[in-house]
Amino acid sequence: MTESLSRRHFLHAAGAGAASVWIPRTVHGYTEAEVRKMAFNERVEEGISKWDLDTPCLVVDLDRLEGNLDHMQTTLAGNGVASRPHAKTHKCPAIARLQMATGSVGICTAKISEAEVMFEHGIEQILMTTVNVTPRKIRRAMHLKKWCAGFIQAVDTAANARDLSAAAAEAGVVADIVVDVDPGGHRSGITAGAPALELAQLVDTLPGLRLRGMLCYDGGAQHVMGFAERRTRALSSLEDAAETHVQMQRAGLDNGIFSGGGTGTYNIDHETPGLTDVQVGSYVFMDAQYLSIGGADNPDAYDDFEPALTVMTTVLNAQYEGRATTDAGAKANTINKPWPIIAGETDITYTSGSDEYGSIRYGANASRTYAVGDKLELIVSHCDPVVNLYDQMYGVRGDTVEVIWPVAGRGKSV
Repeated sequence: MTESLSRRHFLHAAGAGAASVWIPRTVHGYTEAEVRKMAFNERVEEGISKWDLDTPCLVVDLDRLEGNLDHMQTTLAGNGVASRPHAKTHKCPAIARLQMATGSVGICTAKISEAEVMFEHGIEQILMTTVNVTPRKIRRAMHLKKWCAGFIQAVDTAANARDLSAAAAEAGVVADIVVDVDPGGHRSGITAGAPALELAQLVDTLPGLRLRGMLCYDGGAQHVMGFAERRTRALSSLEDAAETHVQMQRAGLDNGIFSGGGTGTYNIDHETPGLTDVQVGSYVFMDAQYLSIGGADNPDAYDDFEPALTVMTTVLNAQYEGRATTDAGAKANTINKPWPIIAGETDITYTSGSDEYGSIRYGANASRTYAVGDKLELIVSHCDPVVNLYDQMYGVRGDTVEVIWPVAGRGKSV
């Protein structure tokens, strides 16, 4: 009841004092009536075959999704660390709820708008990994903190820490803060060692802030080809951060959170001393970018997790030798490389460079050819931006649509 009231007050206050009104939604998926209305009276509902869905559309294999969740949690539990999955991958509160229900200590968001959506849909433990620096975003963050006790945000400069403290005092809250430490890529975060320690000490003294620990995420390590090379990069890039964590502890600072790592290093990250949780994201869906990096047991393919996310597309033109055209181009797949992979086929390539059209090319040993009207599924190139192209995803078990989940965080990029 308390959590429900908090969200209701949050939504009411947002409508009264912010530029937009947030409307609470259920997390279980659309009702049949809602789906029919959106489909303009065309019957689209749970129980139909996925092959009857109109295309392009986003499809999630629920058995594979659940298997990926289970494998991640089992591995991390065995290694003594927790998961704090990144919602920027799926932007879907229903999946975030599954992650929390299967043992995650919270979820991460990249943007304040994502955090707002997750709280709006019942997620209480949220770590925002990107810093808020503009006055508007800072006010939104403090407004969210007022109603969401589990909201934590990052800081990487002293000036920003002081701005956050002042805004927290004005809003009548104490903001929970983690110091973002740069792993060496200079994309975000403060330099490890003395600079990070001094910032943590400042946060600890500012009246509107409460230090909770630190984070250090090396995105570049996640896609290093080859497990041995990836392990070396991941561990070396966090060495200085691990030492900073020790220095914080010696200084008597709260370092209960030391968050980092990801899908590509999930079975390596526990080797970093002090790391408390892993910011995994793509493991729920997998994509072509990850499949190529190689795993600990298979140097040729990263098969720790199964591809659960596909884009279904329909062949529009098959009259020219050696090729065919589909209805899923860049607006359905993005132009990220490598290109999407046609699920279940060999010696057939796919490109999605055109806005509306995808292109199939047959090799000499192609496993099949397609006719006009045929449907096929694509393993996406990079799941995060692809999900952001769709309003909903169809959860299927076997070939049957079991649930339709709104991508409630779609377009939440501010």
